[in-house]
Amino acid sequence: MPGRRLVLTFGLLTALFAAGYGVMFTVLDDFRDKYGISASALGLVVAMGFFSSFLAQVLLAPLADRGHARRLVFLGLVGNVAGMVGMAFSKTEWTLLVSRFVMGVGAGMAIPAARRIVIIAQPDQMGRNLGLLLTCDVGGFAAGPALSAVLVGPFGLSVPFLVIAVATVACLPVIARVHVEESEAQANDARFAFDLLRIRPYVGALAMGAAVFIMIGTFDALWVLVLDDLRTSDWIANIGITLFALPILVLGPTGGRLAQRVGPFRLGTIGLLLGSVFIFLYGHMPSGGAMMAIGILHSINDGFTVSSNGVAVGLTVPAERQGGAQGLLGGVQTIVAGLTAVGAGWLYEHHGRAPAYTTSALAMVALVAVAGLLAGRQWFLHPQPAEPMATVAD
Repeated sequence: MPGRRLVLTFGLLTALFAAGYGVMFTVLDDFRDKYGISASALGLVVAMGFFSSFLAQVLLAPLADRGHARRLVFLGLVGNVAGMVGMAFSKTEWTLLVSRFVMGVGAGMAIPAARRIVIIAQPDQMGRNLGLLLTCDVGGFAAGPALSAVLVGPFGLSVPFLVIAVATVACLPVIARVHVEESEAQANDARFAFDLLRIRPYVGALAMGAAVFIMIGTFDALWVLVLDDLRTSDWIANIGITLFALPILVLGPTGGRLAQRVGPFRLGTIGLLLGSVFIFLYGHMPSGGAMMAIGILHSINDGFTVSSNGVAVGLTVPAERQGGAQGLLGGVQTIVAGLTAVGAGWLYEHHGRAPAYTTSALAMVALVAVAGLLAGRQWFLHPQPAEPMATVAD
C-alpha cells in the first residue's frame, strides 16, 4: 500500500476511535435520565476507559515491535466495535463499565501500533503524518457530538454507537490487507517499554507529553463549569469547543512538519510555555466571551505545536521500538489527564477558578523545564525531513 494511502487509512481509523468516545461523552446525561444511572457511576464509566487504555498501551502496545503491529490494530478495532455495541444496548452501570473497559483496551492496543506503522512507512514525513493523525483524532472527537445531536433524538440512544461500529467494521477488510514489513532484524524481544526510560531525551519527550495533557485535562474538566458559573450562554460554551477544534484540524499536519524541521523540543517548549500562559489567563478572564477569545488563540498555538511530543518520541527512539515508545507515551498521557481532571475539579470547587488554572499552568512550566534538562543536546536538534530517523535516535 502506498505510504500516503496507508497514512490516510490509519487516520480514518483514528477518527473512528475518537468519534466513539465523542458520542459517549455527549450522551452521559441520556444514560442518567433514561436508565437512572447516577452521575458518580457515569464518572466511573469514563474513568474505566482511561484505566483500561493505560493498561493496554503499557502492556500490549510493545507487541507491535515484535512483528504484531497489524494484528494489534485489527484486534483493537474488533474490541472497539464490541465495546460500542455493548454501549448501544447497555441499560445498567455494570454493562456500561464492561463495554467501556473493552473500548479502552481496543484503543490502547490499536492506536500506538497504528502510529508505529505510520512512522515506519514514511520516516522522512513523520512530522506531517503524526500531525495528520492528530487532525483525524480531533476531527473524529468533534464529529461524535454532531452525530449524537442528529441521531439520538429521532432514532434513539443506541443508534450513533451502532453507526460508528458499522463504519469500523467496514474498515476491517482494508486493515486485513495491510502489509507491514517485519524482518528478523527489526523484531524486538523486549516485552515492555520500560527499558526505554534509560534514554534521557525520551523521558524528556514523555515530560512534554505529560505537560500537554495537564493542559488538556484542565481545559476539559473546567471549561463548561467555568462558563456556566460566569453565566455564559450555552451556545457560546458549545461553539467554543468547535472553534477550539478547528485550528487544530487545519494546522495539525503543518505543525508536525514544522516540529520535524525546526526540532520538536524547541517547538514543543515554545508551544507549552505559551499554552501555560493561556491556561493562566483562563483563571482571570472576566467573561465567557473573553475566555473564548483566549481559547481561539490557544487553539492556533496548539495546532502549530502540539504534535511536537509525538515527533520527539519518534526521533529519540530507534525505529524498532516505536510501538512500545508510543504506547508508553499514550499511557502516561492518559493517566496524567485523568489525575489532572480530578485535581483541577477539586481545586475549582474548594479554592476557586484562579488557583485551579494557576496550579495547572505552573505544573506545565515545571514539566517543560524537566523536559529541557533531560533532552540535553537533543533540545538543539533540528533534523531536516529527509534525515534518517535511526541516525537521529542514535
